[in-house]
Amino acid sequence: MNASSNTDDFIKEKKDQLAQNADCGNSHYNLGVAYLSQRKWKEAEEEFFAAVESSPTLAEAYVQLGGIRMYQNDLEGCLYFNQKAVKVRPKFPVPYGNIGFVHLQQGEPEKALEPLLQALSLQPKFVQAHTTLASAYYALGDLEKCIDHCARAIKIEPRFAPAYNNLALCYYDQGKFDLALENMDKALEYGFEVVPDFRARLEEHRS
Repeated sequence: MNASSNTDDFIKEKKDQLAQNADCGNSHYNLGVAYLSQRKWKEAEEEFFAAVESSPTLAEAYVQLGGIRMYQNDLEGCLYFNQKAVKVRPKFPVPYGNIGFVHLQQGEPEKALEPLLQALSLQPKFVQAHTTLASAYYALGDLEKCIDHCARAIKIEPRFAPAYNNLALCYYDQGKFDLALENMDKALEYGFEVVPDFRARLEEHRS
């Protein structure tokens, strides 16, 4: 049986459960996730809204709604739903990480610091938060803090490509071209699409 028919079976099962109990937030949430896997954004969104209506503290549903907005390039919408998630569950690290990421995407790295540090205080091994925080520090010109958080991310997840890309940028700015090349090669090896212009400039220093 292929994954698609498995998902269809799962969706049917959840719909049957909801026919018996329409107020089960978890069933709505799980159905929403199944629709997401099929890229049925509208259906997924409806289920996540139903999930928070039935279970107002189901922060994961707000995070998923934020994810759909991010996919639609609606940064304000993404920010709004992640802030809702934080409100209903203040000790959930994921929305703080997402809030920091949105601020960074909006070109406001200084606003990204506080939510990202909050995410890491709740979950010190939150790899994406370390790397997003590193990017914020890079944007603010604090190369040492950027390098520190990239190193922490790699210690947790040695194949996390964005951290290597950040390190390549930092070492390039410091004039440490061998280290920059070494880290760019790792970023490429682990699937990161390095900006062509930066890659070309760095390649000039390869001996």
